[in-house]
Order: sequence, then C-alpha cells, then structure tokens
Amino acid sequence: MLPSAEQAYILAHLTADVRALLLNPPAKPALNYRLVAEQIQARQKAREKLPRWYANPDLVFPAALSVEQASSEQTAAYKASLVSGSLLIDLTGGMGVDAAAFAGRVGRVIYVERNAQLAQLTAHNLRALGHSNVDFISGDGLEQLACLPTPADWAYLDPARRDDRGGRVVQLADCEPDVLDNLPLLLAKANQILLKTAPLLDIEATLRLLPTTQAVHVVAVQGEVKETLFVLGQTPTDPANVLMNAVNLRSNMADHQLFTFFRGEEAAAPVMLADPQTYLYEPNAAVLKTGAFRLIGQRFGLAKLAPHSHLYTSGTLVDGFPGRTFQVVATCKPDRAELRKLLPDQQANLTVRNFPETVAQLRQKLALREGGNTYIFATTFANNAKRLLVTEKV
Repeated sequence: MLPSAEQAYILAHLTADVRALLLNPPAKPALNYRLVAEQIQARQKAREKLPRWYANPDLVFPAALSVEQASSEQTAAYKASLVSGSLLIDLTGGMGVDAAAFAGRVGRVIYVERNAQLAQLTAHNLRALGHSNVDFISGDGLEQLACLPTPADWAYLDPARRDDRGGRVVQLADCEPDVLDNLPLLLAKANQILLKTAPLLDIEATLRLLPTTQAVHVVAVQGEVKETLFVLGQTPTDPANVLMNAVNLRSNMADHQLFTFFRGEEAAAPVMLADPQTYLYEPNAAVLKTGAFRLIGQRFGLAKLAPHSHLYTSGTLVDGFPGRTFQVVATCKPDRAELRKLLPDQQANLTVRNFPETVAQLRQKLALREGGNTYIFATTFANNAKRLLVTEKV
C-alpha cells in the first residue's frame, strides 16, 4: 500500500531522527516525507513491543498513538492462550494485534473496527502476516454482534478508556462502549466474553458488577501491570470460586511467573508475622494487584513483616517465588548517619513499603544517590517500628 520509493526509504532509515527529518527533509529524492516520518516513528515505537510486525517490510503502520495503545505481542499471545473454538468476534479491533493472536487459536475471527481507514489498513497488515482466517468489518462492534445468527464462542472487548476531552478513564461505565449497559447483548450473543480493562481498575468492585465472571487475569510485563482481564461465562459464579491469575511476562518465556488461586483461599489463609530473617521477598506487581497478600506467604512458607507491609521473609532460600528475592545484609533506623556507617558510598536502589515518607522524600533525607547493587526497603515492622532493610539481590 506504500509507494515503493517511500517504502525503500523507510526501511533504510528506521533509526532516523523523525523531528529532524520533518524540519529539514532532503531535497532528493522527492518523497512524501510526512508519510515517511510517520511510518518511521510508528515502526520505532513498535520495535520492542511488536517485533514480528516491525520485522515485516510489507506492513503499513497506523499513527504512532495507535501503536502505543495497541497490545504488545506478548500480552496478545497471553490473551489468545485463554480462548478456543470455531468463532471469536473482536468488537474493538483497533490495530489488530489481538486479532492476529486470536487467529492462531480459533477457527475464524471477525474483526470489527469503527474507523474505516484503520480497518482497511489492518486487513492489509494481517493478510501480509499470513492470517487468512480473519473477516474484516468496518462498523459498530455491538451492532455486528447483534447480527450474528448464532452465538460466537468468544466475544473480545477492549473498550476505549478516554473521555471526550482525551483524558484517561478507568471505570467501566465511563468507557466506550459501556460494557455494563450492553452486558445482556454480550451474554446473549457469545458463550464467553474476554474483557480487557484498565490496569488500575478496582477488581473487587468490578466483580460485583460482573457476576458471571469466571476468572480474572492480571497481566504484567517485566514487573509492570499492563492489563486486567475478566473472563465472563453465562451463569453467576460464587465470588469465592473466581479463579485469580497473577501473570508476570518476561523476555524469556521460561522465566514467566504465574500465581493462581481462588478468591476464597485468600480470606482463609493464615498469616505468620516475623522480623526480617536471612531472605526478603517482594511479590511482583501482578500478585499485589490480585490481592494475594496472605496466601503468597502461606504457599511459600514465608512470614510477613507486618499486616500491611506486603514484604515477606525466611531463614532459608525459597525457590520459584513470583517476585524479587533479596538477602538481608543489615537493618537500621531511617537515619542518615546510621545508614552511612553501613553504606559509605551512599548509593542504593530505594523502595518504600508501608512507610510514612515517599521515595523522593526519604532519598533526600538520607542523602542517598540512586543506583548500584544495594537495595534498601523502607518499611514498618509488626511492632510499628520504622526501619531500613539493606539488602542485595539474590
């Protein structure tokens, strides 16, 4: 779809400074340099996020903002692992990264996108990527869902999380389309629903709004929560039986971290409290988002430093913990002079957990430079003592 001259220039200048190119385009060759700059910028944003797309010279990328808002190939592959069957309808198609992943898991995918130009572009790209089992429709996803003669195996919905002024919204009722208003239609026309929501969404409150939720998946990439997914079925689920999945995707698939539990297990899990022992454990962001504050300790035989600190400890090293593990070198009061005795170079990575000061405030108070191989956790013990844990990563 791109003119051959523009395409050749783009592929030869993938690392070019886009701003410089727009401000001072070369006189020769005579090209559409605005188009060239937009494509280079979009590909640059896709390099790490969408490596298979980036590597394909035949693709035409939408605006860089669409690339930013699209799922990564990693998170799309995880979502695709949750679905199966003969038909899935993607009601909010966008750039098509999710649809491409779904196409590898189900017999047929119906991609629906309101923006006709984006739908046309995605059709070109997915065909170039070798996906022949996707039907492309430009229109309203819910209207297309209502027209299905028989229910789809799955409906996938990623509502827009921006308001009329372009600001970010989190609550389902504020998104477009409104999932809650259209829930009867969704359940009537799809056997199961996969709903992608904002990472900050309150899971507890959302489960009360979506009573047929069977499972929740909190998906993090390299320790940062990117998506909260809800899997809905046809009948109400006892809240205690909702399956919670905390997933931390890493660059190496063998290093992915997964922690699963039923919601009822968390409330029933006993808590053991203790002062820091030889090893310190910090759960990854996905585990913390699912609220497995008690169960994570029970599963791995760890004691918790305090009820609200969400840091755990043990005398012997525990393998397979879904998060980071550290060896405790020393413990001290949050005092500059005392810390300097332990850390003469005054350089460390600082984390705050259940502590009255922010990282910035405490770093200034301690005159602490950022970086290095030492990790300091500022936290509160069970006896309410405020302490610094000086550690090294295991």
